[in-house]
Amino acid sequence: MELAPKYDPTIVEDKWYSFWMKNGFFHSEPDEREPYTIVIPPPNVTGVLHMGHMLNNTIQDILVRRARMLGKNAEWLPGTDHASIATEAKVVAKLKEQGIDKASITREEFMKHAWEWKEKHGGIILEQLKKLGASCDWDRTRFTMDEALYDSVITVFIDLYNKGLIYRGVRMVNWDPKALTALSDEEVIYKEVSSKLYYVRYKVEGTEDEWLTIATTRPETILGDTAICVHPEDERYLHLKGKKILVPLINRPIPVIYDEYVEREFGTGALKVTPAHDINDYNLGIKYNLPVIDTFNADGTMSEAAQLYIGEDRFVVRKKITKALKDQGHIVKIEEYTNKVGYSERTDEVIEPRISKQWFMKMKDMAKPALDLVENDTIRFHPAKYKNMYRHWMENVTDWCISRQLWWGQRIPAYYLPDGKIIVAKNREEALAKANYELHSTNEEVKAEDLLQDEDVLDTWFSSWLWPISVFDGIRFPDNPDIKYYYPTSALITASDIIFFWVARMIMAGWEYRHEIPFKDVYFTGMVRDKQGRKMSKSLGNSPEPLELIRVNGADAVRVGMLLCSPAGNDLLFDENLIEQGRNFSNKIWNALRLVKGWQVENNLEQPETSKISIQWFEAVLSEAIISLEEQFEKYRLSEALMTIYKLIWDDFCSWYLEMIKPAYQQPIDRGTYESTLLIFEKLSCILHPFMPFITEEVWHHIRERKAGETIMYAHQPEVAAREPELITKFATAEEVITQIRTIRKEKNIPFKDPIRLFIRKNYGEQPDTTFDGVVAKLCNIGELGYTDGKMADSLSFIIRNTEFYIPVTQNIDVSAEIAKLEEEINYTKGFLRSVEAKLENEKFVGSAPEKVVAAERKKKSDAEERIHVLEEQIRGFKGGK
Repeated sequence: MELAPKYDPTIVEDKWYSFWMKNGFFHSEPDEREPYTIVIPPPNVTGVLHMGHMLNNTIQDILVRRARMLGKNAEWLPGTDHASIATEAKVVAKLKEQGIDKASITREEFMKHAWEWKEKHGGIILEQLKKLGASCDWDRTRFTMDEALYDSVITVFIDLYNKGLIYRGVRMVNWDPKALTALSDEEVIYKEVSSKLYYVRYKVEGTEDEWLTIATTRPETILGDTAICVHPEDERYLHLKGKKILVPLINRPIPVIYDEYVEREFGTGALKVTPAHDINDYNLGIKYNLPVIDTFNADGTMSEAAQLYIGEDRFVVRKKITKALKDQGHIVKIEEYTNKVGYSERTDEVIEPRISKQWFMKMKDMAKPALDLVENDTIRFHPAKYKNMYRHWMENVTDWCISRQLWWGQRIPAYYLPDGKIIVAKNREEALAKANYELHSTNEEVKAEDLLQDEDVLDTWFSSWLWPISVFDGIRFPDNPDIKYYYPTSALITASDIIFFWVARMIMAGWEYRHEIPFKDVYFTGMVRDKQGRKMSKSLGNSPEPLELIRVNGADAVRVGMLLCSPAGNDLLFDENLIEQGRNFSNKIWNALRLVKGWQVENNLEQPETSKISIQWFEAVLSEAIISLEEQFEKYRLSEALMTIYKLIWDDFCSWYLEMIKPAYQQPIDRGTYESTLLIFEKLSCILHPFMPFITEEVWHHIRERKAGETIMYAHQPEVAAREPELITKFATAEEVITQIRTIRKEKNIPFKDPIRLFIRKNYGEQPDTTFDGVVAKLCNIGELGYTDGKMADSLSFIIRNTEFYIPVTQNIDVSAEIAKLEEEINYTKGFLRSVEAKLENEKFVGSAPEKVVAAERKKKSDAEERIHVLEEQIRGFKGGK
């Protein structure tokens, strides 16, 4: 098959992905092999591919592809999350475009529209992942609203309710006025913002001119004040006991209460108490039995209870009420102030604390075993530093608000009787039967129309926390073959910002429902940022379009570029130059293949000794690389693993090995060397395949003729051959010699076509090592290579590891320039020697450092002294030659 002069990733990637899909190579069924399972962190069904997805899914694909090549039965299960808030917002917007108000249609009609939207737009991100090369088992694609997963969520809710772990109660919750739903604490993002601190004075009732000043960042909530709180030991306010304070603008009298909660030193030491709009005020209200005046509607506009500005938005009212307070003499001063404000993670709306009746789940008892499993490394975090973040969350866990005021999602299976009694059941029929069973002694009968199901749905995370179990239907059928084979999963690849949202809760669910861990390892990816460290966003214009990057550079290049700047757990400073580096790497591999496949092979040609030793050396280097890779994968140091392979192929294989075994111009290569080189190329393709699946499949098929349906995906990862560290060390010396000779040729303008002579001075008492002499001679065009017992005049010389090398010259050379170079090297070496001697003269260092370290320093000293001696000998030689 003729090789194209240039590698075209577009043609290659489409061809091989279709081939993989057609042959079902990604699919897995339970068998006798060891399973390797990853479940994809399900992206929102509303989502499209961004750089974070690219990084996360590249890492997953690397792990899964490597597992296949290690002989494991790899299952990478894909799917999407129904994303209640985001999806409902999309559907509401779509209906609005059609002139339909959500409030004007039934729940059933809305759900029909939502499913239509999902079917049309919901699979986009999964299709995009295919362009990246994701080897997911698409036959097993799951969606959190699929019947099996929906039923699993309902089953778990009922179970936890019956265990007393789920309850309904009135609490202060985080309210999203845009999405019109409660949020859990973990769904609130706190941002530092520039605000204003308003000092407002309240008149003391029954006085002519006595005022009490408070400080607030939210003057619009003043209309809901029901008390002023001061510290019981604050002498400034002791005289106000029993008195009333008038709320500005509306003159409602409110009491002064005394509680140690107030910090006397902060602000004025007086605190306005608004139980409906602040969690701490709410707790004070409960303690002192204060009335609760909710001045906000659900959408963040002022309610009738506010008395003023009814129906106007809270932030508009802030400006208006500030003006009114100024006009009536209530504003003392306004200061610039920096504080943290909670925003909805989904809609970016400012959160409003709101008293609401919601469903909650008790977390403390479930958190304890989930914390222990991470603390004792039953589940390993990579990097381990995230254990601290996890511990903080788990030790400060609060009850989880699990209800959402939405229609899209798993509807809470709670039914209300006319008297308010709650029946929790899987469906209306079961609820009716259960209600009548509980009431049979009263001779009352409940009819279906008497049951009113809860309008709310469950938090999206309440389905996601079951994901590793429910995707294999392990909740409904705990002993089915899939869950018994694929669970626990092998690894979870996720971002650290959902360590409690998702990771912790999956661990809890796994322990509660299978008494097993859900995964053995958790690899945390960092956030993808630009080169300046800024978070990527469309508004900054610094977020590249992933599919465009793939179109221009190829998926392999993008995967390599992402990994090269992605240390585990740390933020990734994305640089498009690294993607160009990935593209160059593809071209380097392709050109190496074209070189090898372009050689003429001679069957009867004897294999040169230089080729034999070169093959032996590369196999030794490959073995060491495989050992390093095993350790790097074990520790999830994937960027390091990629760099190990990159250097092995670019430097050791392309720059050295191919040059070492390459036949002379227009000459054939022997069959033995050629076949060994093809085998090495195959091995390199295999270890690179998880990182660059497309080009390696293409190269693998060009190396040898394959049977129909064969794929590199199921070729085995190469194993460690005999280790030969001494051979590697010997070539490292030869490499230095070759590099030095090439430098001399360049500096002295000696063309490569002109053969040179090289003489090596024997070290006293040592047998010369000639292992790579033939390779040195070949790569440097050395016509004569010999050994000498003494120094040689009229020669260019250099030193490698205390061994002197001489290149006799026939033309005149600039002796002064050569001496100057040698003197410069002597001065450098003497400086180095002084630093080593200073260390060895330090008694503290010699006495406390390990013997191996001290011995290494002494070796450096003797080597430096020997080198200085040799350089001085060379200078004397030059001067004597004058």
